[in-house]
Amino acid sequence: MTDQQHPSDTDITRRHDVPAEPPAWPATGGTAATPGAPATGDPAAPAVPAVERYSPPSEPRNDWSRHEDGGDLGPATTPERWYEPAVVPGTVPTTQVRPATSDSGRSGRGGLATLLAASVLSAVLASSGTVLALRASGVLDRPAVVQAGPTGTTVGATNRPITESSATIDVAAAVSPAVVRITTGGNVDTSTGIIPETGVGSGVIYDGAGWILTNRHVVEGSNSLAVELNDGRVLDGTVYGIDTLTDLAIVKVEGNGLPTASLGDSSALKVGQLVIAIGSPLGTYSNSVTSGIVSAKGRTITADGNDNLNNLIQTDAAINPGNSGGPLLDAGGNVVGINTAIAADSNGIGFAIPIDIARPIMEQAVAGEPLARPYMGVVYRALDLQYATANDLPVNEGALIIPGGGPDSPTPAVVPGSPAESAGLRDGDIIVKVNAQPIDGDHPLDATLSEFAPGDTISVEVLRDGQTQTVSLTLATRPDL
Repeated sequence: MTDQQHPSDTDITRRHDVPAEPPAWPATGGTAATPGAPATGDPAAPAVPAVERYSPPSEPRNDWSRHEDGGDLGPATTPERWYEPAVVPGTVPTTQVRPATSDSGRSGRGGLATLLAASVLSAVLASSGTVLALRASGVLDRPAVVQAGPTGTTVGATNRPITESSATIDVAAAVSPAVVRITTGGNVDTSTGIIPETGVGSGVIYDGAGWILTNRHVVEGSNSLAVELNDGRVLDGTVYGIDTLTDLAIVKVEGNGLPTASLGDSSALKVGQLVIAIGSPLGTYSNSVTSGIVSAKGRTITADGNDNLNNLIQTDAAINPGNSGGPLLDAGGNVVGINTAIAADSNGIGFAIPIDIARPIMEQAVAGEPLARPYMGVVYRALDLQYATANDLPVNEGALIIPGGGPDSPTPAVVPGSPAESAGLRDGDIIVKVNAQPIDGDHPLDATLSEFAPGDTISVEVLRDGQTQTVSLTLATRPDL
């Protein structure tokens, strides 16, 4: 076990196995009008048979309406505005409008004109303010939606753009053609003999010449590969190489001009950011699209076979058996991870390998080079505040070199004959920088080392006995452990 992160939890994570009319109003005279009957005071109107229906009882008219037709309340006066309370009969108003004593006709017409002009100006100003307020809030920019109903149309609903939904739709349309279903064939040795076995997973085309990125556990041990494209074509595939660092593999098919997915930057991901998963869940529902968020970063899990997977992206986007090897995408449609595992006995806890870790071997494959990872030769634990406090460590970020394995098969902290031993690294050293890059939660040791190639010489800054030391280390090729 080399360059391996010490497991920090006991969560076991399994990989994907295959498997009426309006009411009548009172009449003017105070008597309820019968619907369908002629109006009062219109003797020439034809008689219409009365229809039995409900009419609300008549109510006394408002004081101001009786003023208008010369009722018992005296000469007509201007009605109060709708938003002012009505004067209660029998009370004396606090203010009273008196007619002019001279030039009454001209003054009346002038006062009316002034009142009318003031009313129009007030209405214009109020309307302008309302329009400006609505425009500032964006309400006037929303297009109206007309929805068909069983007996007509419904109008007035707004089609307010939903960014998350629109992004998911756009990403699904753009990237789905680059997502493939991989069907594997192989043999399994059982107690009753060797029997054929078929598995199904997913993959993503990242180069138009037929280069596909998928999971190691999808293709490892298979005798045949059938790669089904989104357009229905099925191509024969071969395993180009297996990653020795994490659960990744490269598959090659013959083809040119195949649709490809663009690669993103997984280091720029933020917790809570929208992500979209595309794959073939259960091996049946090809190009299924689910969405969720980045729930956490830098997760370490123990998968089937006690394999430790480090620096994973945790997401609540639905990932099911068959999604393995499919892409995890950001809102721009860029691949930021490769879906690899789900937590056992859980709902909504899935994990993806960051694309930044996969990028080096993807480039090696396209260049025709064998897949190779750099190798330092240490077992370490990524530090955090909780662990550092509990163990009285001087720093809470970095990589603590400690022995690994269990009681029955312990692994030394520094592998004998490794580049780390040659550089003089020891058990208990804390690696704090590599080539001046701080080792922390955003830049873990294995992800930082993956940016280099075997044979590169790097400077490693360590904290030993409270003192900082810098050593030079030449990376080797990581063995398949």
